[in-house]
This record gives sequence, C-alpha cells and structure tokens, in this order.
Amino acid sequence: MTAVIDNPPPVREPSRWAAPPRPAWEEEPGRAGSAGKGLVLALACLGILFPLWIIIVTSLSSRKTIDEAGGLVMVPKGITFIAYKELLSGGQVTRATIISVLITVVGTLFSMAVSVLCAYGLSRIGSLGHRWFLMLLLATMFFSAGLIPTYLLVQSLGLTDSYLALILPSAVSVFNILVLRGFFMGISQELIDSAHIDGAGEFRILWQIVMPLSRAVLAVITLFYAVGYWSAWFNASLYLNDQDKMPLQNVMIQLVQKQEAPVGLGQAIKTGQLSGLAVQMAVMVLALLPVAVLSPFVQKHFKKGMLTGAVKG
Repeated sequence: MTAVIDNPPPVREPSRWAAPPRPAWEEEPGRAGSAGKGLVLALACLGILFPLWIIIVTSLSSRKTIDEAGGLVMVPKGITFIAYKELLSGGQVTRATIISVLITVVGTLFSMAVSVLCAYGLSRIGSLGHRWFLMLLLATMFFSAGLIPTYLLVQSLGLTDSYLALILPSAVSVFNILVLRGFFMGISQELIDSAHIDGAGEFRILWQIVMPLSRAVLAVITLFYAVGYWSAWFNASLYLNDQDKMPLQNVMIQLVQKQEAPVGLGQAIKTGQLSGLAVQMAVMVLALLPVAVLSPFVQKHFKKGMLTGAVKG
C-alpha cells in the first residue's frame, strides 16, 4: 500500500547568494583548486590595494614622518590633512580640479547625446542611409588621419588653447555607439510599432521607451566617457598653451616630473610642515577619487549592459 502525502514539503528557492548551477561538463573544483583560486585572488587584490594604501598614507603624513621613512610611507604615524587643506585652499590645483570636473560633465553629456542619437538611428533597420553610415563609422575604427592632420584641423578651426579642443576631437567612440546600437536592437520591435500606432514620434519613443529600458547600458557607457574625460591629458598637453587652463591630470604630471610642490601652497611648505611628496600623493588621490566613488554604483550594470549590447550587436 502506497502512502499518500497530503502536504509535501515546500521546495526551497535557491538563495541569490548561492553559486549558479555548473554545466554538466564542468567538474567541481577540489580543495587544491579552490585554495589556489583564493590565493590568486588575494594576491591580485593585494597588488591593487597595497599601492593605493601607500599613496593615501603618504598623503596623510607629515613632513617628519616622510623624512623618517625616507620617502613613501607604509605605516602611518599620525594623520594630518594639511596637504589636502593647502591644495583645496585655492591656487593651481583647485583651479585644475574645477576645470577637470567641468570638462568631464560637459563632455560626457555631449558625447552621450551624440552617441545615443547615432546608435538609435543605426538600430532602425531600413532608415535613410543606415548601411552607408554604419560602414563609414566602422571604417574609422581601422583607418585614421593621424596626429598631425588632426592637429592641423583643430588649429584651422581656431580651437587651440580652447576647452573645446579637449572635447570635440574625442567626443565620440565608435565602439560605444556599436554597443548602444546592439542593445537598442534587442528591444522588442512590437513595442516600437505599437508606439508608432499611438502616434508617437521617434524622439518621443527614444526618450520615453528606449532609454528607460536601456538604463544598464547607458550607465556603463556614461562611466566610460566620464572616466575617459577625467583621465585625459594628451589633448590638453597638445592643444593648450595657457598653464592656467590645464586640467588636473596635466598638473599631476607636472608635479611628478618636477618632484616639487606647485607655487602658491601657502606657508606650510616654507615652514617645513608639508612635504612636496605628500602634495604629489594628495593630487593623485584627488585624481583617483571620482572613479573610485562612481565605479561601485555602475558595477552591477556591467554584465547586463556590456555583454548584452556586444553580443546582440
């Protein structure tokens, strides 16, 4: 006689923290393999975090501590914010930081606007000149005029010694456009057609339907553009002649090359309270801070945004 179970035990749903099921051909790792992976990851994290630790500790150290360590400080002996106080109290570094922030914000907004409009137009199969424009963009990925013709073009347009020279020559990345295009093509065509039937135009469809569904890829591409503008230094060194217009990255390079603190940091350097090395490390921290702060918020979108757009493209 077979027993009948009236109330079967509930099936537990897998936790979101649980490891995904392995494919049939992939064996479970042994203890040695798991330990080896953990060791490699620990060494990789140590190789990344240890230099950052040295930079931060040195920027927060006094001149006496730096002199006793003979240079970079690994073990903190007291913390002082005098380097950051002097840097942000006005002068070359403060001005360069403001310039970098403005260039990053304006450049990212302009690049995203152009990239989204171009990618949406190319994602609509059958639009005017769709194939020719796509081939033209792809050609620029393999062929370029070179540095000298680009410089002559910027000079002929009167953009030298102008902030526009830091934005326009590198405003658009074809790779980012292709990723956006691939993601836009993955949106249901029936949804677009229903919006057309309701009388919505292309710009309204893009703003109210496509962009809200593409937040993941938009966040990733925005981060790419923002990091590119924030870290850029070559265009400024090539097109800018006025030192007062230099962004933060160029000021940081000048500090490292000269091995001395910039002029206008107050009496702290003259009295021996502040070391030029601490100033250099503090400038590096200021340059790394925005990327370190923004990256964790966009990290969750990387897999969905980049892989989906790249595969469907």
